[in-house]
Amino acid sequence: MMNILEINGVKAVISFDPEINMFRGEFVGLNGGADFYATDIEGLRREGETSLKVFMEMCAEEGVSPYKKAPERLNLRLPQELHDKAVAMAKASGKSVNAWIADTIRQADGIPAH
Repeated sequence: MMNILEINGVKAVISFDPEINMFRGEFVGLNGGADFYATDIEGLRREGETSLKVFMEMCAEEGVSPYKKAPERLNLRLPQELHDKAVAMAKASGKSVNAWIADTIRQADGIPAH
């Protein structure tokens, strides 16, 4: 089960905060913090839309991009056993390790491979 909710094209990670008995959403990939709380999914969507709208308006007013620019490089440290498996699985599929990892992530997110 993925605890990700997409609101207006922006993904948010959802968790439950037992101290306040509410769900918490935190948008990822934004150039700043934008989180929201609710007791149910409908409320979470509603609060998320409001939070995202306010965040986007603030960015527009300040003239800054609302999205983080992710680096094109990802340094990944894996135990030797997982590294060996990734190399073998990539080779078996006729891909480089980079292409295989990218396709695996796309598949996990439901995006068609290139």
